[in-house]
Amino acid sequence: MAEVIGVKFKDMGKVYYFDPAGNNLIKGQKVIVETVRGVECGVCAMENRQVEDETIVKPLKRIIRAATQQDLRTLEENKEKEKRAFEICEEKIRHFGLDMHLVEAEYTFDGSKVLFFYTAPERVDFRELVKSLASVFKVRIELRQIGVRDEAKMLGGLGVCGRPFCCKEFLHEFQPVSIKMAKEQGLSLNTVKISGTCGRLMCCLKYEQASYEYLLKHTPKIGAIVETPDGRGEVVDNNLLTGMLKVRLDKHPDAAPVSVHRKTVRLIKDAHIRVNKEELEALGAIEDE
Repeated sequence: MAEVIGVKFKDMGKVYYFDPAGNNLIKGQKVIVETVRGVECGVCAMENRQVEDETIVKPLKRIIRAATQQDLRTLEENKEKEKRAFEICEEKIRHFGLDMHLVEAEYTFDGSKVLFFYTAPERVDFRELVKSLASVFKVRIELRQIGVRDEAKMLGGLGVCGRPFCCKEFLHEFQPVSIKMAKEQGLSLNTVKISGTCGRLMCCLKYEQASYEYLLKHTPKIGAIVETPDGRGEVVDNNLLTGMLKVRLDKHPDAAPVSVHRKTVRLIKDAHIRVNKEELEALGAIEDE
């Protein structure tokens, strides 16, 4: 067993384990730690606890100290410098005519590096931009290209549901979502209805997917051949949540489909849910990159 504390550096960022080095910290307390990026200020997200050795990668980096008042003042000063850095970088991007959208500027705690996060439709040659920025700030400059989902997580906003973005509120990591999930859940394959503000498939498609996968295993799919109390037929519609099926009977092909519950039918041959080529071409742009 090893004693650790959990530290995160973004509101909804990943929690990293550190050696408390004899410090007893409380949740929400700011701490100064050594990271691969250098000295950083993070927030204690998990108080001192014992964890199995197998769950950590040794050696753990140690907590340097609990943040002091001077450290907190340094954080505030960095935030002010980030605003100026953002404005200067935007001006430089326009000057060099680069096809990129600046999202955020971030100083490391010790001020030795400025990171600029941006989105771009293609690869950008920013060598001249980096040289120009370095001549202004006199520190190390790093530009990082991020995806549109990461941009939404950084900036925040309101989703189509009217609530703040899930990625900004509680999602620590993005989960893969696919067009097939939307199809399995019986959603309209309309980009406006199944994509978020970021332009990608909504993260919430993942939340109930396990339940839909379970129901699909126990419910004949559209196109399945089943035996009903009234005879054999083909499933032309189904409701996964209620279990009700509409079946067109072989003996009455021109009649209205009969409504039956999945528990009252015997599956003879099930169908498959697939995303066809036309759907993929129409919706592929909103699927995970």
